[in-house]
Amino acid sequence: MARQFTGKKLEPVLLAADERLTGRGVLGATIGNILEFYDFGTYSFFAIQIGQAFFPAGDPFASLMLSLATFGAGFVTRPIGAIVLGSYSDRVGRRPAMTASFAMMSAAILVLAVTPSHETIGVAAPLLVIFARLVQGFALGGEVGPTTAYLMEAAPPERRGLAVSFQPASQQIAATAGALIGEILSLTMTSEALNAYGWRIALLLGAATLPFGLWLRSTLPETLHRPEVPAPVVQPAKRSPAARRIMSLGFIILASCTIITYITGYMTTYALNTLQVSAPLAFATTLISNTVGIAAALLGGWLADRAGRRHIMIWPQITAFLMTYPVFLWIAETRSALALLGGLGALTLIGTIPYSAFYVSMAEGLPKNIRGGAFATIYAFAIAIFGGTAQPVVAWLTQVTGNALAPAWYMLVASAAGLCAMLMMPETAPLKIQSAVNNQSPP
Repeated sequence: MARQFTGKKLEPVLLAADERLTGRGVLGATIGNILEFYDFGTYSFFAIQIGQAFFPAGDPFASLMLSLATFGAGFVTRPIGAIVLGSYSDRVGRRPAMTASFAMMSAAILVLAVTPSHETIGVAAPLLVIFARLVQGFALGGEVGPTTAYLMEAAPPERRGLAVSFQPASQQIAATAGALIGEILSLTMTSEALNAYGWRIALLLGAATLPFGLWLRSTLPETLHRPEVPAPVVQPAKRSPAARRIMSLGFIILASCTIITYITGYMTTYALNTLQVSAPLAFATTLISNTVGIAAALLGGWLADRAGRRHIMIWPQITAFLMTYPVFLWIAETRSALALLGGLGALTLIGTIPYSAFYVSMAEGLPKNIRGGAFATIYAFAIAIFGGTAQPVVAWLTQVTGNALAPAWYMLVASAAGLCAMLMMPETAPLKIQSAVNNQSPP
């Protein structure tokens, strides 16, 4: 660790000589991601209750759709946040961009948690909720790119996959925490209390991380000014065809990942509304799925460091594609705890592995001077277009067709598109590339 003059003062800078990415660094980089996905997950889990509080309507389905549409409003400002905060991270540093993002998302979740209901303050209630969602979207738009870049830059080349895998793993941790809180509240509170204020408790628990998160991020060493560790990865120039190809393929894969992630996050509402199962089983479905997803995300990064990025993207993606329809058919026909917990858990285990390998491959393939901004922008547009619409589309398809397999149809299309793009991604693992260079060198 050293200090380097960056603008107005001496800043802590992580040097190439530092051999490891500490647990504190990982937590500092991912705590914003954890908070934001906890909040997004909590909103999804309590979509019915939030719809009743802020969007009362004579038709329960109309109330739910208004709630989900507001959930989607948070995706509108993500591209703006990605461009503003992502480019800021490439010019000034990863740490200040991450700190600003965390402060904004914490304030927004607090506003959402304490806003009175429509019954109390009328139309001001949904307007405040929409405003909070727009601020949250802006903050998260500038969150993923800088944090992914930070994790990759702070880790040694041979452990980049595992380090970056904490990015998707943190999303699963957040979703698991939200599902666990929902499960506990559904078991300990009456239906009336859960509908009235139980969801507010869940949101306030997330907002409680604000002081700790701000302190932790403000003390992180900067990686933007760190010399790149010599590695046999030949990065494309900023506007080269290779860079544009990586960004185009990355957009498709992120769109695929987004659709699958948000459909999985919708499973609590799906289980309650479509399958008509009990609330504890509905919350347990997402809880088990996300818990498995944590292990799968870390496993994917660990495997990507050993077997290369492409193999760990492609083969698990093929397996998940083949599993999707049979698993949903099993769930729809039996509506049993075994199908919901076991089937969805197995699908999540296999389906999460490829995306950890992709995250590090995308970060490695982008030039450092645009890494944070480009990753953030591509991610934000994929999320805005496909994440913001995934749950309303699935709810609409299920309602219109009356078929409980509607989520599987959408997941299959997304999975197939992601697989095609993964097949065209280059190998970026430093050790794999070095091995290929050595094999091609003359004796």
